[in-house]
Amino acid sequence: QVLLVESGGGLVQAGGSLRLSCAASVTVLSADTMEWYRQAPGKQRELVARLNVLDSPNYADSVKGRFTISRDYPENTMYLQMNSLRPEDTAVYYCHVPTLGAWGQGTQVTVSS
Repeated sequence: QVLLVESGGGLVQAGGSLRLSCAASVTVLSADTMEWYRQAPGKQRELVARLNVLDSPNYADSVKGRFTISRDYPENTMYLQMNSLRPEDTAVYYCHVPTLGAWGQGTQVTVSS
């Protein structure tokens, strides 16, 4: 059984910042793709950011220039730094490692006007 646990969500005013963390219960290899998704009320879950150590990170157009995905190998942790947050960013955010077939439980991010 593989567990991914997100943390760092919360309530923030528009223009503020949050840093999300995702801790894995097993070692994540450097070649493993790591992803962040989000799902807003009434909307389909969407890919926000993807990181492969062999490639440059990829971001949804809506978050380019504001969000940064990164990883910490010794602690099997990945991060999503979110700056210049907007009310439209309000959603539950999930981490995902496709090669492990693992999803986190989600962490709520709420951005007020």
